[in-house]
Amino acid sequence: MSNTKSKDRAVIGLMAMVAVFFVVLILFSAYTVTIFKGNNDLASSSKKSKDKIALIEVEGVIMDAKKTIQLLHRAEADEAVKGIILRVNSPGGAVAPTQEIYQEILRIRGAGSYAEVTKNPKPIYASFSSIAASGGYYIGAATEKICSSPGTLTGSIGVIMQFVDLSELYKFAMVNPQTIKAGRYKDIGQPNRSMTKEERALMTEMTLDVHKQFKDDVAAQRSERITVEIDDVAQGQVFSGAQAKKLGLVDDLVGLWPCARQLHAKLELEGDLNLSEMKIKKKANFFSILEDLEDVKGAVKNFVKANSSTTLMYK
Repeated sequence: MSNTKSKDRAVIGLMAMVAVFFVVLILFSAYTVTIFKGNNDLASSSKKSKDKIALIEVEGVIMDAKKTIQLLHRAEADEAVKGIILRVNSPGGAVAPTQEIYQEILRIRGAGSYAEVTKNPKPIYASFSSIAASGGYYIGAATEKICSSPGTLTGSIGVIMQFVDLSELYKFAMVNPQTIKAGRYKDIGQPNRSMTKEERALMTEMTLDVHKQFKDDVAAQRSERITVEIDDVAQGQVFSGAQAKKLGLVDDLVGLWPCARQLHAKLELEGDLNLSEMKIKKKANFFSILEDLEDVKGAVKNFVKANSSTTLMYK
């Protein structure tokens, strides 16, 4: 009996040691990543300009505007930053945060109705990576110039809202969900029943209105460059960068570095290109490590939300 207890304690002790080692390994990895965070100077020449062009990355599904806008504000406030490159690699995202980023780009540029909001406007170029579609294209359209690789996937100017009708599955499983509501349309899209024709028409009308906002915002910035009617390129279809160039949806078929050099030349900056990646600085301590782990958790949540929610999406 005592031998059995000793074996059990040994197994528990071994498992505890493995768990502690695993936690230490995760914390060490997160700490290492944190150490290397900060502004990254992407130019190595000793003759580089003291003036900088800020590089801001928009990566993945856009479900929150906070981080991108924080980086835009940092670049705006930095007197050494003379221009901004927005590097977009996104299939789109939720409507509201995408519109927030779009508006903030225009404000910093001093463009359109935002021209009088900032006293020190800075030019912003967009550089499209592998994909800049729907919401990714939306924020690119707010910039002064769009650079894209010929093989970039872009366009997809459309709006989608998805619901799941599980009513037949509920019947098969002999489950009878009950809904109590106040408001005639409050349970539109609930999975326990199909939409009525009236409800579908109501949701379609709202989606069309948001689609019109998308088209109007693109046209407001690019109407003089688009070679066809906006409706002809705004039915949700995806284009290659080369196709988008012919249609006037993008301006130049070049990658990040040529795009940055074009902005450097436009600004007539002295010295070589000084492209500086903007990052949100965090102190390298235990709490910042926990924040990094929360960022990973948040990214997973955003991915699930983007692929399962009934939120209006540019995707």
